[in-house]
Parts: sequence; C-alpha cells; structure tokens
Amino acid sequence: MKYYLVFFSIMLVSCLTEAQTRARELGIRIGVMSVGKLNSITDVAGVKVGHTTLIEGTSIRTGATAILPHDGNIFLEKVPAAVFVGNGFGKLAGSTQIMELGNIESPIILTNTLNVANAIDAVVDYTLGLKGNEGVQSVNAVVGETNDGYLNDIRGRHVSRHHIIEAIKNAQPGSVKEGNVGAGTGTICFGFKGGIGTSSRVLPEKSGSFTVGVLVQTNFGGVLQIDGVPVGEALKQYYLSDQLMDNADGSCMIVVATDAPVDARNLERMAKRAIMGLAKTGGIGSNGSGDYVIAFSSNPQLRIKHNSNDKTDAVNVLRNDAMSPLFMAVIEATEEAIINSLFAAETMMGKENHTIKSLPKEEVIKLVKKRQENK
Repeated sequence: MKYYLVFFSIMLVSCLTEAQTRARELGIRIGVMSVGKLNSITDVAGVKVGHTTLIEGTSIRTGATAILPHDGNIFLEKVPAAVFVGNGFGKLAGSTQIMELGNIESPIILTNTLNVANAIDAVVDYTLGLKGNEGVQSVNAVVGETNDGYLNDIRGRHVSRHHIIEAIKNAQPGSVKEGNVGAGTGTICFGFKGGIGTSSRVLPEKSGSFTVGVLVQTNFGGVLQIDGVPVGEALKQYYLSDQLMDNADGSCMIVVATDAPVDARNLERMAKRAIMGLAKTGGIGSNGSGDYVIAFSSNPQLRIKHNSNDKTDAVNVLRNDAMSPLFMAVIEATEEAIINSLFAAETMMGKENHTIKSLPKEEVIKLVKKRQENK
C-alpha cells in the first residue's frame, strides 16, 4: 500500500507533528538577526512550497519538493535568479540557462538523483499546460537532487511525473513541513536522519526591512556543529571517526529567496554566502557531495515578461553597498535551515533494513546549554 503525505494515517500524521519541534523552539538561537513570522522560506511574499512524500513497503523512502517563486505563470513572468556551485558532484538541470540569462521560468523541483529526468518531463508538461503558454516551444526546467539510495530503492525510480506535478499543485504559502518529507524523505545528514529544513531572516528597517528565506534538502556529511558547539565530536559521530570513516559524501540543495530588488549578479553573490552557512554547520563539501545554491528574487517589480515589445528594462535594484545585510541574512538562514532539517527528522528504516537514527535532541540541548552557561 502506498502512503502519500496527504493520505497518511492518523498515527503517521501524529508522528510527523511531533517531529516538527524546531531548534529555536528548544532554545537554540542561531545568529543575531530577526526571523520572519514563520521562520520559513514562505516568509518571502509570494513563495509557495509543496511536497509529495512516498513511503511504500520496506524500501521506498523518497519524494519531491516544489518551490514556486510566485503564484502566477512563472514562464510568462520570469524571476531574476542565479546559481552557485559549491561542489559540482550532482545534477542541477537548467543551471546553465539560469547562469546565462539570469532568470528562472519554472517551478524549482528537488527530488532524488535518478528521478531528475522524470521531474524535467513533469515540469515541461506542467508549463506547456498553463493558460497563455499555448505557443511555448522551449522550457528550462529547474531540477536539483540528492542521492537517497541508502534508505530508498533509488534504482526503482519511483518518483513519477504525476508525483512531481502533485508537489507543484500542493504548493502553498504558510508553514512548511520539515524533516522526513518530500525530497528529504530518505536523506541523511552528518550520519543522522536529514531532510527538508527552512528558515528566514528579516533585515532591520534601516537596511530596507527585506526578507530572506532559505529551504534546504540535506544529505551531506562532515563534523556537525550547532550554534558553534562541536556536537558531532561530542557525540563521537563525525567524518573520519570510527563510526563515520567513509560517510561524508552526499549533497545539499539550497534554495534562497528574497523580496529585495536584487538582480542576477547580486543574487549570485547571495548564493555564494549560503555555502558559508553550510560550512558553519560543519559541512566539508566532500568529493562526492553536490552542493548547489539557487537564489531568486520574488520582487514583483523585477519580473521579466516573456512577451514584450520593449527593447530595454528599466528597474531599480539595490546597489552593491546595500548587499551586506542580505549576505548576513543568507548565512544565518542557511545555517538554521540545515539545523532545522535535523531537528525535524525522525529515525527511519528503509531499504535492506538500513536504519538511520534521528539527532538525539535531548543530548544536543544539554551540550548547547552547557556552552551557554560557560560563556
């Protein structure tokens, strides 16, 4: 029997609800900036997120997550965007056109490595089917991935076009489910159960009161740090330790959204800072890790109309000198989103009875509080 996120049994829904305790709610406050109302990528106006979660039998633990920059026709009203590659061991479909033209024209899809092709096909179907796109003959589908093959029967390629379109249609504003959902269903982070995580930051009024939101799909390794506390070392679970000698590979997909009027060039600069947030959690960008950042602005004034007779665009964008607060917001939100993915994730058994335990939250809280008391 298949279980999709919207059809989970009462017991599974209950477990998921319990899993949504976040780091900040347990007293771990990362950074110094204010968070948005939801502490989520959806704090950025217009951004929507949807999941499709696949859990079947003992070996299917996978899914898809869709991020929509706005609720209109994204192909007809593209958004400025950029990509930064921290380590390129991965498959980020659509990246070269983003880098060339500086925009995104489709929903952003995250899934597993061997389902990228199905996701591209689904995004093409979805885009061609939208009203107003009857004459469209080229679609740059944006699809990122991480490899969930330890817990999931990845060779079965169970995420179909239907599941991708379902995630797009499920997308909504408001709270975003984290942990073992969507594209994070079968992922592993620092040897613990990883998953989807999100966070946001709001700039001070004197810096424009802009919002930055981040969503991550965590599936990478290194030496876990939480708010500067060497948690992985204290728990004796880290790369090159006896327990995790060979388990640093994986990937991390990072999506950065902002409502600030930022062009593609400065969005790339923001994307670069997301890797700094990853590094603050102890990620090492290992040889086999695909660490990618996609950044976009949802600011309505910057949307790029597909059909226009104008030869020039006249828009106001932030100057370089105004970017530093946004850089800091990206770093903090990325760090906290990764930590939230760990706090929300639950122990999972999957393919071949492989089991990945969740982060031992009680032990982590004790370690963090001990550091706070010693400050």
